[in-house]
Amino acid sequence: MNRRSALSALACLVLAPSARAQTPPQPELRPTATWGSGPNQLRIATGSPGELGLLEAISTDFARRNDASVVWFRAGSGQAMTLLRERRVDMILAHAPPAERRAVAEGWATGRQLIGSNEFWIVGPANDPARIAEARDAVDAFRRIEAAKAKKVTRADNSGTHQKEMEIWRLAGIEPRGDWLIPTRDFMTASLRRADAEEAYFLTDSSTFVAERAGLPRLKVLFRGGQVLMNPYHTLWLKDPTPGTPFAERFLAHLMSEDIQNMLRVYGKDLYGEAMYNDARVSRERWPLDQ
Repeated sequence: MNRRSALSALACLVLAPSARAQTPPQPELRPTATWGSGPNQLRIATGSPGELGLLEAISTDFARRNDASVVWFRAGSGQAMTLLRERRVDMILAHAPPAERRAVAEGWATGRQLIGSNEFWIVGPANDPARIAEARDAVDAFRRIEAAKAKKVTRADNSGTHQKEMEIWRLAGIEPRGDWLIPTRDFMTASLRRADAEEAYFLTDSSTFVAERAGLPRLKVLFRGGQVLMNPYHTLWLKDPTPGTPFAERFLAHLMSEDIQNMLRVYGKDLYGEAMYNDARVSRERWPLDQ
């Protein structure tokens, strides 16, 4: 190589962006809420348990007992798992069992334990144009909605709820498409309100519907029950520990304590007349295939 060629090659090496420089920077991750002010930080990602106040009730007591601060990032289960894998949170509370099991099998996640549950309900307009109240099961209900081309809101966000919805469509042998589907790409409460405004069907978690029902005059529960609509919640953290992993382990112990399990059994009853969650024991009895 002559001197001119060597200088040209060197210039290319200097001017070429490095692999690190080509990687787009991660967007800033802003917490939704923080409870406690202690130096021992635990970053948690989850959706509805945070929106409904349950996580705050649990975390405030945990922070006080452990000189900790619990930082919540609102995220559906799909996004929460991405944040965990990127080491941007220390722990998640998820309700997407197939994805959770896959993360453990792939070897990057651990700490999966059943902590409680609620259910999925199919809600819709009182006149029930697809007649899903007469359905044999959730799969039949979805088939009726598609056959009627009745309006249906979908979160379309890879949340645990959206993953459950797609599971039911697969069981029904249907790839849903058409103007009758209304994607929100938003969280549960906002999606419920959209369903109410559109007088559309929607797959909701039972806890959020109980909390929001008074403000949803056009929606009623039209179908519930069956194994496919059970909605278990599990913990998960990284196998390669983050600085907050020891406190994730402590938080799991806190979740499984008698005080917190008792809280799950009655949470929401004083405000809404019915409890919003099942404890781990009842969840295990109702979800025997997913321990």
